[in-house]
Amino acid sequence: MKRNTLHLLYTFCLATVMGAAVSLSSCASDDDDTTKGNDQEKPKITEGELANPIDCQQYKRGETIAFRYTFTDNVELGSFNIEIHNNFDHHTHSTSAGDCPLDAKKPPVNPWVYNQDQAIPSGLKSYEAKVNIDIPKDIDLGDYHFMIRVTDRAGWQQLKAVSIKIKE
Repeated sequence: MKRNTLHLLYTFCLATVMGAAVSLSSCASDDDDTTKGNDQEKPKITEGELANPIDCQQYKRGETIAFRYTFTDNVELGSFNIEIHNNFDHHTHSTSAGDCPLDAKKPPVNPWVYNQDQAIPSGLKSYEAKVNIDIPKDIDLGDYHFMIRVTDRAGWQQLKAVSIKIKE
């Protein structure tokens, strides 16, 4: 009886170790098969002739920002995000946001906050992004950051910050 119990225990332990080894090796090979394993490049945000908005551009409350940028990737694009937030404190980002004249620092009262994700159709390496964004009529005037993020299917992300100003 003891011999059978030890044999069963030995078999169970061996099966557990073998299962873990197979599991680990299949994880490693799955990694190699993923897009991220083959795609080591970030997507690109291209300005071109029709890029909008650009640094130091000024808009009025109630107008529409006609967002126009081209995104490219070496394998496949995924999605993009547009975020707009105030720069009343003159903060910076890890990307150039232009050398535009800034208004005096001030606390926000009714700042514009915009944050929208946009899907890019599957299988594309290049995409002409076009989004019309209405500027609310009741927001604080002043300096804003217009953030553009594009992410490829593998999860790599590129960021571009543009400084804009909302005037009366």
